[in-house]
Amino acid sequence: METLESALALLLSHAAPVPGRETVPLSCARGRVAAQDIASPIPVPPFDRSPLDGYALNSRDIAGASRERPVRLRVIGEACAGCGEHFSVARGEALRIMTGAPIPEGCDCVIRQEDTDEGMEYAAIYARVSSGENICRAGEDVAQGACVMRAGERITSAHVGVLASLGVTQVNVYARVRVALLCTGDELVQPGEALPYGKIYDANRAALTARLSELGVQAHVLNSEGDDPEHVAAALQRAAQDADILLTTGGVSVGKKDIFHSVLPRMGAQRLFWQVAMKPGSPLLCGLYEGKLLICLSGNPFAALACFELFAKPVLARLEGSTERINPRTKAVLRGAFAKKSRGRRLIRARCEGGNVYLTGENHSSGSLASMIGCNCLIDIPAGSDALSEGEPVEVIWL
Repeated sequence: METLESALALLLSHAAPVPGRETVPLSCARGRVAAQDIASPIPVPPFDRSPLDGYALNSRDIAGASRERPVRLRVIGEACAGCGEHFSVARGEALRIMTGAPIPEGCDCVIRQEDTDEGMEYAAIYARVSSGENICRAGEDVAQGACVMRAGERITSAHVGVLASLGVTQVNVYARVRVALLCTGDELVQPGEALPYGKIYDANRAALTARLSELGVQAHVLNSEGDDPEHVAAALQRAAQDADILLTTGGVSVGKKDIFHSVLPRMGAQRLFWQVAMKPGSPLLCGLYEGKLLICLSGNPFAALACFELFAKPVLARLEGSTERINPRTKAVLRGAFAKKSRGRRLIRARCEGGNVYLTGENHSSGSLASMIGCNCLIDIPAGSDALSEGEPVEVIWL
């Protein structure tokens, strides 16, 4: 068997970024992967500005100001954000200023209006402030020429906001990865259809489609297939013509209906490996078809989702050209207990918060899906481990 690490390394060795780039409007860029560095063409903010409502003035004029001994300054006008008027303030004068307005010539500080009488012609100043206080300097947020995004970074809503503040209207991104998803099994029925005895609703198709959407991946969801190797092989061959990667569920273990051991040869696909030394998801089967990765997940819902996160998601990130770190690991303290011994390496669903990790639900079988709700990590239990006790340190894999 492959280890989790060796299996992932083998898959990544066959995953090169999908060729092609496109330029998209900034409003459509969230979730895409930047294809080039972006440097700021302007400083942000573009001028020294006030972060509060008050008066702009020269700090030397109010060096001794207090409630008991206020300093009176002549108010020469008022500046609001966006007014565009230029002011010059002399010694003994002040300018009424609002949040976001430019700092006028001759001023080196702003005093908040709460420390004044808010006068319009003359203002009484009740406190002193230092030179440079209450001023947002030009370029304080982003310096002109600074790199605000690197090629390979996934664009977040924060990136979009920063790029908008620079006046950027479009972004060059890597091409979307096209995924063909096929769920197999004679037992599968789609939600909304009648549920005959012995059948189950196809949760894998719904869950994986939703997860691909969350990741911003372009998914071609095929109609579910029964356990017919010829039909499945033909469906995957057709789908591969317009896909960058093939993803399936079901049919990968050792039973009579585990058809993918014959599907791959029927397709002319090369098998890379079968079985990973971990639970759940040990019967993971992966191959190459016409240079494209074929990742065949277990039909058990938790096993399918766990292996998607551990194997397919990093591969998708590589295909997208992303340089982000996928599924980082950290140490945490177990709150609760896990009573089973782990003869082999075991991954269990959990929720990690503030350095503590809690099990999500009591059913940790491969076929259980409900305990994935609220799960944000997997506890990685080494082979040969005894039952886990309350307060024990464990390693978690973030999802």
